[in-house]
Amino acid sequence: MIPSPADLTYFMEIAQTQNVSRASERLGISQPSLSLAIRRLEQQLGAALFIRSKRGVSLTQAGRQLLAKARCLQESWEEVQASALASMEKVQGSYTLGCHASVGLHSLKGVIPRLLAAHPQLNLTLKHDLSRKITEDVISMKVDIGIVVNPVHHPDLVILPLCKETEDVLICDPDLAQAQTLMKKLGSMGIKINRVMTSGNLEVIADLTAHGAGYGLLPAQVAARTCKRIVRVPRAPVFYDDHCLIFRVENRAAKSIQAIQKAIKSFFG
Repeated sequence: MIPSPADLTYFMEIAQTQNVSRASERLGISQPSLSLAIRRLEQQLGAALFIRSKRGVSLTQAGRQLLAKARCLQESWEEVQASALASMEKVQGSYTLGCHASVGLHSLKGVIPRLLAAHPQLNLTLKHDLSRKITEDVISMKVDIGIVVNPVHHPDLVILPLCKETEDVLICDPDLAQAQTLMKKLGSMGIKINRVMTSGNLEVIADLTAHGAGYGLLPAQVAARTCKRIVRVPRAPVFYDDHCLIFRVENRAAKSIQAIQKAIKSFFG
């Protein structure tokens, strides 16, 4: 367990004055509170820090070792604290942006170059996965901010709508909720599907569709970007996707998150 910065300060003051009563006066706290802080440190270290006598206190060998390192520990904490505050007040630091690879191919080239040029102290790591997995990772703090499709609502999340997109309707990614919904709609319309070919990559699905391998379940943006020979099937059912930006509630005030949010929303309009 890492010692409390306040407990270290109290310890250093007692070591300097060699008197608990005098240290209590200089620190402006009660003697019982000061003694409790020292007991916490001793319990964490597993050794006594002071030898008490009628004339005051003196350091034990363990106390002398701690005093030699206490200033470094305190300075390290101050650096960590300053860095943490800077991440809330300045656009800097390292952040992870998550999205599906197909969403990234559509949007990131319009976001990242200008974002990084405007903020040279900002570092980004990209993570690509299904939207539901990115959402889970934002909730569990493995990803700082995500561009996702149809996110589930969660009390720890801020969800900002970006745009709506239609998915054209059978080559498909069976793991996508949109594909599962559209397959059900096709069945309810009496359209029978004799064979289904599955792929986990939307660009592969688009390429196969363009070359006559079958019909493809694709987001409209992927179809338009990949091959102009792909056309929408008349009267085919569609699924409306809500593209959203998500991040945890406590990151709302972080300047870096605000900058990333502004850049992404600007791209989507």
